[in-house]
Amino acid sequence: MFSAGADVSLWIAFTAGILSFFSPCVLPLIPSYLTYITGLSFGQLQEAHPGAKVRLTVVAHSLTFILGFSAVFITLGGIVGLASAGFQEHLRTGLVWVERLGGLLILLFGVHLTGLLHFGILLGEKRVHLHSKPSGYLGTFVVGLAFAAGWTPCIGPILASILMMAATSGQAGRGLLLLTIYSLGLGIPFLVSGLLFHQFLSFFQHFRKYIRLTEIITGGLLILVGLLLISGKLGWLTMQLYQWLPVQG
Repeated sequence: MFSAGADVSLWIAFTAGILSFFSPCVLPLIPSYLTYITGLSFGQLQEAHPGAKVRLTVVAHSLTFILGFSAVFITLGGIVGLASAGFQEHLRTGLVWVERLGGLLILLFGVHLTGLLHFGILLGEKRVHLHSKPSGYLGTFVVGLAFAAGWTPCIGPILASILMMAATSGQAGRGLLLLTIYSLGLGIPFLVSGLLFHQFLSFFQHFRKYIRLTEIITGGLLILVGLLLISGKLGWLTMQLYQWLPVQG
């Protein structure tokens, strides 16, 4: 069995989560989301040294929000993983073609994100709007669910690519693991941004001009993953890394 450090798929999923955070339809709206879910004012959040109560509120609501969107993503991963395992059990030879088709779709998602070609089915924003947030942590959890269900224009192709990787694995638990790692990659920067909101605003002012570049890099990563799946080399690459890394005890 591969060690976690050598598993290329897990690193891809985590990196995809981070890149989803820096996508043009997520990063610019972080301040709005933080004020919306916490109920704190913009002034309270941007204090250089916020009080313990403010920090606790940000941490609690951010974690609840992360749990909300993670629940949707991980559930999708579990469904895809179970379907993949069932397919492998009944038609093992067909899994090779599933892997190639999945790789082709991931490659197309990557091409779309780079801007080389645009596919109409991936265009347009489809957001779930909550005009009034339900009160308390339950309300924050619901906002997290809505975030996962509705933000398709930027994170959709990336999320779909990770789901495709799960679908080509042929393992029931693989989808759960990949989407858990993806959710961590998306959730950790969100939590850090809330805790260091003052610094985040300064960072965003400097980084915003590179958002398009981040999208191109994301597309390039997906194209690479797609090519690895089409050629059947993703597992081979994991094996090579496993041989180079120290064996975990």
